[in-house]
Amino acid sequence: MFEQLREQALREINAATDLQQLEKIRVSLLGKKGTITEQMKNIASLPVHERPGAGKILNELKDAVQRAIEQKKEMLKKIESQIIARKYWVDVTLPGARRNVGHRHPISLMLEEIESIFVSMGFKVVEGPEIEDVWHNFDALNTPEWHPARDEHDSFYINDLLLRTHTSPVQIRTMMSAKPPIAIISPGRVYRRDYDATHLPMFTQVEGLYVDENVSVGHLKYTLERFAQMVFGSERKIRLRPSFFPFTEPSFEVDVSCGICNGKGCQACGYTGWLEILGAGMVHPNVFKSVGYDSEKWTGFAFGMGVERIAMLKYNIKDIRDFVKNDKRFLEKF
Repeated sequence: MFEQLREQALREINAATDLQQLEKIRVSLLGKKGTITEQMKNIASLPVHERPGAGKILNELKDAVQRAIEQKKEMLKKIESQIIARKYWVDVTLPGARRNVGHRHPISLMLEEIESIFVSMGFKVVEGPEIEDVWHNFDALNTPEWHPARDEHDSFYINDLLLRTHTSPVQIRTMMSAKPPIAIISPGRVYRRDYDATHLPMFTQVEGLYVDENVSVGHLKYTLERFAQMVFGSERKIRLRPSFFPFTEPSFEVDVSCGICNGKGCQACGYTGWLEILGAGMVHPNVFKSVGYDSEKWTGFAFGMGVERIAMLKYNIKDIRDFVKNDKRFLEKF
């Protein structure tokens, strides 16, 4: 009987596939209620002359089972260590993991270039809040209540506030806190309810303001022509077309000569020889009145451009929505 118990115990131990299973076998054999433990308890019920022999056999069986369990335990530990080592093994001779390095966004590149050009001309970079009140965004800029830009379908309102539709409020805040002469540009994000191949609901704008005595349209034209030549090439020319903006008088749409056909006319420029780049004009006297400037003494010019528009022309980008698609293939071009 004891020999059969021995053989069965050793078979179970050898068949164990992991340490948890082996521990269950140990408890079933050598635990408080284990098979071998129970047999040793039964020795006291045997005849006196049989007890020494039975005790010796059971002690040898117990020792053999314990040795077998310890050997199997060491074997299973070694196997598990090998499995873990294979799972987490790292070949230190292999090249390390590489991250794909991104590229600077074309809008960031264009904005940095625009700022550096105007700073080189003596302009100061000034920023302001993107959430504005109606007075700074419209009223102070001579934009009447009936103007379409003030409608809810054109602007994003937040109760009595709105997301600024241009960076012109920065000009108002600057003039209210400083006296002329003033030469600033105000870059930043602006928001309008537009979304198509040439418009985004959020885009980047740079506006400029120069206020001093005896400022004329000639100063405006020279400044913008110098800017266009530094961005697009020294051979480029600009033209000013009459337009209307509430905050400037006179007002102009500013075009740059087409760089593809050199102003002769082609498909890219609609066969006109010109490409529109920005709006500009002389600061309206009512704007000066809003900030407490004497329009008889001070004159000035202002301009505003969409950075996306300038970048599209410079980099020959057809769809403005490419700027916000986050497509690496597009960004890698820059």
